[in-house]
Amino acid sequence: MDPSRTDPQNAAAFGFRPLYRQVRDVLIKRIIDNVWKPGELLPSEFEIADDLGVSQGTIRKALDELEAENFVVRRQGKGTYVARHDEARILFQFFKLIPDSDKSEFPESQILSVSVDTADAHAATALGLTTGTRVVRIERLRSLAGRVCIAEHIVLPRALFPGIEKRDLPNNLYELYRSDFRVTVVHASEKLKAVAATKRDAKSLGLLPGAPLLSINRTAIAADGRPVEWRVSLCHTDTLHYLSNLR
Repeated sequence: MDPSRTDPQNAAAFGFRPLYRQVRDVLIKRIIDNVWKPGELLPSEFEIADDLGVSQGTIRKALDELEAENFVVRRQGKGTYVARHDEARILFQFFKLIPDSDKSEFPESQILSVSVDTADAHAATALGLTTGTRVVRIERLRSLAGRVCIAEHIVLPRALFPGIEKRDLPNNLYELYRSDFRVTVVHASEKLKAVAATKRDAKSLGLLPGAPLLSINRTAIAADGRPVEWRVSLCHTDTLHYLSNLR
């Protein structure tokens, strides 16, 4: 047995919480610790059950939860894989703006500025920080089909992303968080609201001040449950719509 995949806990030692929930936590920790890397095929349910000393049914139930929470992806006839933040997955899970033609595409990005600042009351509340905590602020524009349509304001806890302000930031920030800072975003909470464009944002988007925009206020949550990114996206939606599939 691979020692790096062995956990000293077994069914008798897991405690009084539902067993499958405790197994889920063990598996999540392995993903966070990069024991199982994004895109990697997990061992079989039998192997994991044997490793942890629990039943295959318990492992299956834990994996069901991980799939629902977007930690893993099941592929029929191939097995279960650690989810990765490639553009196709982000487009499906996190980017909900769709051209009116209904042809989904991943937006391009242009960084305007990156700076280190202190958290104001809004950022502190969103990220669970104390006001005045050091944060990184990222300002960028996003384009679809060559047209600038989104102005984004992103705030990150600097303690989680040391030195990120000195990097050339890629289009896919969530993959950078995972690969370089071991911060895996698994889900997000969004609030949508109609707002009027300020002079600054109107200039960035090529609009007149006061033009209607869709504000998407998002807090991204990491695998360990912490809020790790606060993002406000101001969207000019004259040729776009926000698509949400309810299940």
